[in-house]
Amino acid sequence: MREKVTESELIDFIEEHKDHYPVQKMCEVLAVPRSSYYGSLEKTTSKRELENQELTQEIQRIHLESKSRYGAPKIHKTLSNNGVCLSLKRVQRLMRKAGIRSITSKKYRPFPSKEKVVQLGNLLKRDFSTCTINEKWVADITYIPTVKDGWCYLASVLDLHSKKIVGYSFSRFMTSELVIEALQNACFSQKPQKGLILHTDLGSQYTSSEFTQHVQKYGIRQSFSQKGCPYDNACIEISRHIKERRSLLYSVHTDYRAAKLAMFQFIEGWYNRNRIHSSIGFQTPQAMEDQIRRTA
Repeated sequence: MREKVTESELIDFIEEHKDHYPVQKMCEVLAVPRSSYYGSLEKTTSKRELENQELTQEIQRIHLESKSRYGAPKIHKTLSNNGVCLSLKRVQRLMRKAGIRSITSKKYRPFPSKEKVVQLGNLLKRDFSTCTINEKWVADITYIPTVKDGWCYLASVLDLHSKKIVGYSFSRFMTSELVIEALQNACFSQKPQKGLILHTDLGSQYTSSEFTQHVQKYGIRQSFSQKGCPYDNACIEISRHIKERRSLLYSVHTDYRAAKLAMFQFIEGWYNRNRIHSSIGFQTPQAMEDQIRRTA
């Protein structure tokens, strides 16, 4: 004898053929109550919902891999690079639903200083445009707290064209030697031609005679932001291109050695080689530099 077809199997048949035949007519012919059919749909997770769950898991993976630094645009671009086709709005919607958001920091609001200072030449004049690498660099110092050794300091030099941190130095002391070493490392790795502009703030480390001597030795032209207007140096400020350097501040490191390791992992393991930038076509700084050197 032929086995009896279950109601569940009949409902599956109706669901499979609903695009070709009216649901009401199939329910009548197969003697399946319409309430049973529609009730089964509410209990079954839709294909779209299953797809959203899988996408959310992938979004969470990318977000964690970036250590919470990527927002929707960069996650969307990473998904696209991995062959996943969906809209940016859908990524934003899934992130909101899952409570996923990027690390953000308050925008620095400049205020005028009442102190009289000697104004030095500003060659950059807020013109951050470039044609190639090693044309304009900006430099800055980041404060890193530790439990045992107190404040430590990261001096970095960034290329405005590739967004790559081309030189850096880490120390327990904020001295001229700290910024000199960062500059030396940048010049050693990049070997820039004479005439490059190096833009910094008016910090004593950058205006010292020792630092100026090294700048002149490499044929670099020194440029300074205006006092009380840090947006002259906007591209190196934490609140701009490398604002996620502040993620180093979110967890206080045990001591100088632990902080130095975290700094190295951030710059070499993440920022230069894995962190994509929308301003350079969603490439990494190292990929941008490599591309320019290949075509030079």
